[in-house]
Amino acid sequence: MKLHLFFSHRLTPDQEEDAKKSLGVEEFVYLPPHLQELFSNVPPQLDSLSEYIEPFLKYLMKNANRKDYILIQGDFGLTVRLVDFSMATGLIPIYATTKRDVVEIEENGKKVRISKFKHVKFRRYYDE
Repeated sequence: MKLHLFFSHRLTPDQEEDAKKSLGVEEFVYLPPHLQELFSNVPPQLDSLSEYIEPFLKYLMKNANRKDYILIQGDFGLTVRLVDFSMATGLIPIYATTKRDVVEIEENGKKVRISKFKHVKFRRYYDE
C-alpha cells in the first residue's frame, strides 16, 4: 500500500509510524520537486484552478493505483479538487489531525504564546 503526499512538508516520524500501523502503508511517495513547488505555491491571483491542477491529475493517473492513500493538505481550492478526483478514481484521500498545546510565557515583560502540534491520527475525507 502506498501513501502519496500532497502537502508542503515532510512526514514526522510519528506520522510515518502511524501510517504504517493504522493504514498498512509500505511506501511513502513524495511529489517530484517541480510538482512540490507548484503544490506549495498556488498563485492566489488565479481565477480558476482548472489548468493549474492538470499536472497533478496526470501525475496521479500515471503513478497511483486504486486504493492507494493520498494525503492532501494545502491550498483549500486545490485540496477540494484533488479530494474529488481521488474519490472519483478509487483513491483514498486522507488528512492528518493534530492536537495543539499552547503555552503562554512572559519574556521581557511581553506575553509570548508557543504552540506545539502533535500528530493524532489520519482521517478519511469521506467515510466508506
